[in-house]
Amino acid sequence: MIRLTRAPNIAIAALWADALTQAGMAASVQRYFLGSVAGELPPDQCQPEVWLTHREHETQAKALLEALQNRPQRHWLCACGEQVEGGFDQCWHCGADMPAGT
Repeated sequence: MIRLTRAPNIAIAALWADALTQAGMAASVQRYFLGSVAGELPPDQCQPEVWLTHREHETQAKALLEALQNRPQRHWLCACGEQVEGGFDQCWHCGADMPAGT
C-alpha cells in the first residue's frame, strides 16, 4: 500500500477514494476517526489519508485527483438573463437547464 494524499476532511477523503475505486484503482481511507483528537495531537497528523493498494496505480491516481481538484468553472447565461457561475447545470433563478454545448 502507498499513501497517496491527505484530505482536508473525511467527506473529501471518502469522495476521492470512491472516485479512485470507480476508476478501477483499489483505494481506502485511513485515519478515518482521528479528527476527533485534533488538539491533543498536531492537526496535520489527524487529517484523513487516501491510500492506494497497488503502487503501479500511483501516477494514474495522482492525475485523477489533480483533475478532480482543478475542475474548470463554467459560466453561462440563462435564457432568463441570469448569469450562472460555477459548476451548476441548472439556473438558480428560473430552474432552466444549462443549454447543450455550453
